[in-house]
Amino acid sequence: MLIDWPYPRIIAHRGAGKLAPENTLAAMKLSHQLGQQMVEFDVKLSADDLPVLMHDASLDRTTNGSGPLRQFTWEQLRGLDAGRWHAERYAGEPIPRLDETLDYLQSQGMLANVEIKPSPGLETHSGGLIARACKSLWVNQNIDLLLSSFSESALHAAKIAAPQLPRALLMDRLFPDWLARCRRLDCVAVDWNERVVNPALVRDAHDCGLRVLVYTVNDLNRAQQLIAWGVDSVITDAVDRLKP
Repeated sequence: MLIDWPYPRIIAHRGAGKLAPENTLAAMKLSHQLGQQMVEFDVKLSADDLPVLMHDASLDRTTNGSGPLRQFTWEQLRGLDAGRWHAERYAGEPIPRLDETLDYLQSQGMLANVEIKPSPGLETHSGGLIARACKSLWVNQNIDLLLSSFSESALHAAKIAAPQLPRALLMDRLFPDWLARCRRLDCVAVDWNERVVNPALVRDAHDCGLRVLVYTVNDLNRAQQLIAWGVDSVITDAVDRLKP
């Protein structure tokens, strides 16, 4: 049976795609200003196990720090600049914590897709801790936040820690056993690379009770095609052109 899907057709990738520094509060605020209803962002753990927003294992690409994020405590991370790499007007934009990000989204009536991005070897630990944090921080909301991850170990730990939060398994390829993988994790959705999706695959997923998300779609015609095929939500960087 296909579950109800309370999420919008368009989900903003890493906050506001490429229009603001990824995984920052500035990105979330820009998405809200542009009329987006839901944002996707990446969460990792600091050295002292604080959930923070960051895509890469290393600080080098998106901050003025250097080295693996996991080696730094929050006290060391909080002063880093996570905005200047994108544009000078964002200089001084900090790495946000998960709690302040979810506080902001809830205050604006926005929805969240939290991608668990575990550091190597910390899949189970990260999945459980981040899911528990989401469960305690996302409160009194009519629609649950959506957890996702490429790591099956992380999603399994999330399932144990916060079984009530819906889960989506991210897949970059079409694995022959994709359905069994999703069912083992009690996922409500599968989140595929848009390149592997076709109409028959979307129908198969729906027939098996799974919703379908795709990433990362930045062409309007392609997004319209995928939605016509029955894709439930499209994750995009083009947050100024693709609207819910």
